[in-house]
Amino acid sequence: MEPVLLACGLAATVIGTWRGYVNARAVVAPVVHPGDATRTAVEATTPVAERARVRQAARNLVAATGWLVIALYGLFLVSSAEAAA
Repeated sequence: MEPVLLACGLAATVIGTWRGYVNARAVVAPVVHPGDATRTAVEATTPVAERARVRQAARNLVAATGWLVIALYGLFLVSSAEAAA
């Protein structure tokens, strides 16, 4: 049972960390790179909660957090495998 826990934990940790990094990078990218000036001017007239880029950033942030929770669960599985050995 220990090898199964170890393999699943390592897989969950690696996949969760990578996907969490990708989604976190997508959250930060609009802040680092300037957007189209016309689109920015049009979106400035709408409320913050209704802006497409804000909603996309929120979705990516939630997804990044979810993937990192999966990575932490993978670490838990690895530690459980080590404790069972």
